[in-house]
Amino acid sequence: MTMRKAFKYRLYPTKPQVKDLEQTLELCRELYNAALQERRDAYKKAGKSVGLYQQKRYLPQIREELPQYKRV
Repeated sequence: MTMRKAFKYRLYPTKPQVKDLEQTLELCRELYNAALQERRDAYKKAGKSVGLYQQKRYLPQIREELPQYKRV
């Protein structure tokens, strides 16, 4: 029998760190929702599904065009 251990660490971020974390989370949410919408639209219009790897190829281009995504 193997025993697994788990550790929990509580974070106490400063106000600037909280602001950065919230901005990062917001950008991730926007990007996820845009990818999901792209998949829905592709299926509705052409009946084809857009895969993860197809969308993943566009991430470097997104980072170049939108500087706020460089930190994500």
